[in-house]
Amino acid sequence: MRSWRPSWLRTWGPKLAAGTGPTTVAKAYALLRAILGTALSDQLIRRNPCQIKGASTVHTPERPTATVEEVYALAAAVQPRFRALVLMAGFLGPRWGELIGLHRRDVDLEHGAVRVRRSVAELDNGQREIKAPKSAAGKRTVSIPGVIVQEIREHLETYAEPGVDGRVFVGAKGATSRRNHFNLLWRKACRKAGIKGLHFHDLRHTGNTLAASTGASTRELMARMGHSTARAALIYQHASADRDRLIADALSKLVQGTRKGTGEGNGHAGGTPG
Repeated sequence: MRSWRPSWLRTWGPKLAAGTGPTTVAKAYALLRAILGTALSDQLIRRNPCQIKGASTVHTPERPTATVEEVYALAAAVQPRFRALVLMAGFLGPRWGELIGLHRRDVDLEHGAVRVRRSVAELDNGQREIKAPKSAAGKRTVSIPGVIVQEIREHLETYAEPGVDGRVFVGAKGATSRRNHFNLLWRKACRKAGIKGLHFHDLRHTGNTLAASTGASTRELMARMGHSTARAALIYQHASADRDRLIADALSKLVQGTRKGTGEGNGHAGGTPG
């Protein structure tokens, strides 16, 4: 333990990073800090040497968000049986496993809602596990934008399994779609639509960003996204506020340009032009 000093740990991180990524390094440091924290509580060591600020923080680059036009372009470019999957991901915001886990009884087109009750997880050994969402908040009912209700209805009539227990999204051979196979189709659709660097999960960001832009409250966003904490909802609200500021600035320039074009300049309403 004598060599486990903050100065040594500062060199340990970069050495570990040589064979792995920064996310793994941050998680490894967090685990080591927790282990040594337990050792400190048990009085096995006098102090926890993991004192490097921010060493356990994972810095992830901001993912791109698809526009409405891009969502429709991707829906048109992907295989027709997955068109509704793309639209629902982009405008409702469920996760991949939640979409694949949908059954007919979960989709209520009469009231325009989707009930998320389960998620399909793919394990490392290739097997799939059907489980409840990772938190109680994950079990939720999400309202469907009316603009895509007919698209979903046509999908149910054409591609979904029959019966109330029929799966909504299945492959051409009737099997539950695997993520790695769909990723091939997704990348092909992206190339066809001329869109680069967009992951399927980024469509969830699109749905959440659009929801935030409507002025939804933090609590409403949490319910729609299936989050038990406000952190993610606040991020989307902040992004929406930033975008609204840009819109307001653009409107200001437009108004100023119009007033100059009419000779009003910056004079007050009702005043005499200079």
